[in-house]
Amino acid sequence: TTFLVTEGAGSEDSPAFLTLNHNSTLKGVVIYYPNQDPTEEPKPYPYAIAMRGKNPAVLAVELLNPYNGIDASRNERHLIRDVHGQPLRRGIFVDHIYDIGRIENVHFNPWWSMKPKLFAWQQQHGEAFIFGKSDWQYVYNTFCFGYGVGYKFIRSRSGDCNGNFLGIGADDCFTALEVEQCSPIGLLISNGEFVSFHGPDPTMVRVSTNNVGSVRFVNSAFWGPCNQIAKIAGRGTVGFSDCTFVQWDRNKEGRHALQVESGNLIVRGCEFQENKPQISLGAAVRRAVVSANLIKGKLSVTSQSTGSVIVKDNASDDLKPEAKKE
Repeated sequence: TTFLVTEGAGSEDSPAFLTLNHNSTLKGVVIYYPNQDPTEEPKPYPYAIAMRGKNPAVLAVELLNPYNGIDASRNERHLIRDVHGQPLRRGIFVDHIYDIGRIENVHFNPWWSMKPKLFAWQQQHGEAFIFGKSDWQYVYNTFCFGYGVGYKFIRSRSGDCNGNFLGIGADDCFTALEVEQCSPIGLLISNGEFVSFHGPDPTMVRVSTNNVGSVRFVNSAFWGPCNQIAKIAGRGTVGFSDCTFVQWDRNKEGRHALQVESGNLIVRGCEFQENKPQISLGAAVRRAVVSANLIKGKLSVTSQSTGSVIVKDNASDDLKPEAKKE
């Protein structure tokens, strides 16, 4: 079954096309907006699907070209599985979740159109996965391509997110993953793939000055000719363990892979595959541990921090002192 949706054109604020309530399931359909013009910037529409109540489910659905995809807020135990398509502005929005939600096998890719005007707009404005308040969200084997932000974590009126993110990917996004705010309980991100190489300042990970939570990347790969792997601020802790950093400083400006302005940093057991500066620690960094990493070429960890900074046991091609004071 294919739904041809025309209602709500020009406004995001109307009710969703379909709303699921208690124990409701939408399965095996295509949702298509025939009046979207792939040669122009997209026309606003409300969400295609809203998930409310207890145990709503969206299974095996193609969201071919909605402006807004799924509003998975104000429900309990949502299940989103095997969903594909090209949401243009927002893919899935999660908020006000106090009983665990699950998102599995979701793939957002520009199958409907990559025509220049529309796709440029999507890369500037699009957000594939947005997470506000969710008390232990499960996200498994998800992917997005060609968005301004792949995975975005915000603080809403209800609060912020903590959860388990396994096998997630963001390719050709201006920012692959952005944390405006997350819970101190933490975001556990494992087996991820993050790629940024377009936009005014392509950066894989951004953590803002408002963040107080913990963000941990484990066994993840960061690649693509970006400016930097991560720009980190806030008062929380960001950790990288057993990760692979392939490319950064694409214009040879002397940028560090990880630029940390404040908060806490752990980098342990990672591989830096380019002979370029690895880590910069700003004056407001409170604590940092950089240990047991593989370094190509010269180890370059610069620090202005007056806090506790440990840099040791890193294996580089250059055996000069490991850290220097700026």
